[in-house]
Amino acid sequence: MRSRLLPLLIVLMAAVLLTLGFPLAISVAAAEQQRLVIDRIDDTARFAALAQSITDTSPDSEERRRTLQTDLELYASVYDIRAGVFFRHYRALAKAPGYWTLPAEGEGRTAFNEALLGRRSHDPPQIWPWRDGRVVVASPVVRDGDVVAVVVLDSPTGEMRSRILRTWLFIGLGEALALLVAVGAAVRLTGWVLLPVRTLDAATHDIAGGRMRSRVAASAGPPELRRLARSFNEMADNVEDVLEQQRAFVADASHQLRNPLAALLLRIELLALELPEDSEEIAAVRTEGKRLARVLDDLLDLALAEHAEADLQLIDIVPLAAERVASWRPMAEREGVNLTLDGAPAATAWADPVALSSALDAVVDNALKFTPAGEDVTVTVAAGARAATVVVSDRGPGLTEAELERVGDRFWRSTRHQNVSGSGLGLSISRVLLAAGGGSIAYEHHEPHGLRVTVSVPRDLTGS
Repeated sequence: MRSRLLPLLIVLMAAVLLTLGFPLAISVAAAEQQRLVIDRIDDTARFAALAQSITDTSPDSEERRRTLQTDLELYASVYDIRAGVFFRHYRALAKAPGYWTLPAEGEGRTAFNEALLGRRSHDPPQIWPWRDGRVVVASPVVRDGDVVAVVVLDSPTGEMRSRILRTWLFIGLGEALALLVAVGAAVRLTGWVLLPVRTLDAATHDIAGGRMRSRVAASAGPPELRRLARSFNEMADNVEDVLEQQRAFVADASHQLRNPLAALLLRIELLALELPEDSEEIAAVRTEGKRLARVLDDLLDLALAEHAEADLQLIDIVPLAAERVASWRPMAEREGVNLTLDGAPAATAWADPVALSSALDAVVDNALKFTPAGEDVTVTVAAGARAATVVVSDRGPGLTEAELERVGDRFWRSTRHQNVSGSGLGLSISRVLLAAGGGSIAYEHHEPHGLRVTVSVPRDLTGS
């Protein structure tokens, strides 16, 4: 979620900065050019004042014309600006440099024609840093209410464009710095907003994995998410209470039923003394009674397993697996099954030794029950990057795809195996015991026939 929210915030903030930056850059360029135009207008006003008193009939006009010419030449040499005073018919009264002439068209001629109408020429088009252009300003020379000449200044824009470009560079650096600050703020903001979400996700994952006491600290993040965290905690408390009541009921019911069942079995034995020893009905009642007692014992074990917390220890699971294989080998020899241990010489992991032993007992017991005589049951230990595994592979009839989806469910047994002793709770108990310590149990086909059961325990507590 953060990977989607953070780019969205960054794009929005970048759009805001660009929206503010472009008008600012345009305003800076316009202000620079406006300052240049105002300076040239002041200069044209000064030259117009000098040219105002120059006439073709005045005796001292030639002297004043030479003074004007000298001023224009000095002005042009210092500022590299083309300057001239032109009569109405484009004849030059004075100009500098000498080779410059009023253009027949373009901005210069347009500004000259506007000044002939008795007003200053309009502001020239905007000059951008990437466009080489010149700024032409023209002002009329008015004598006795008539326009007798026009002062034209044709200025280069290289220095102005350089100033605009430097200012734009500072604006760009400021925008980049602002964007970096905005990104940092967005990272902190998304972290603050999503902290309760991440905590909530972790707590949900823990509860889904069987750690029902996991809760969310409702002290950080926006008010809505804090309220959501409190609601989640209330829901988790209610769910835990319901599950606790269910476990207590199962444990109490199984415990309370054991005594009446024991008394019933005793009465059956007493009744059997009055009947022939080979009575099939009595044998069937005994079998069902023992099966019911085994179911009650397994129910009690399941209730205790769901309530108990895992005693995690860093252990080498290879000796533990070898011990369980050795304890089941007499039964394997009695059934004619070859039970072997294979795999890594050592594999350390975090596990509850009792829970792992119980799970291996249930899996190996199942494998031996359904493996025909003369076939193999192999227990393989492996150490992966994140988990250590014990794989129990048998050569029994295996399970169908539909049965694989249900194996491990409480009280579930394949219809093909109803004649095999068991309550259908052994693998369920194993799953609960493993989940309490971050472990898992998985089932798959063992080609060409048989079942492969993988018991996994974490090698790192952070991954449990």
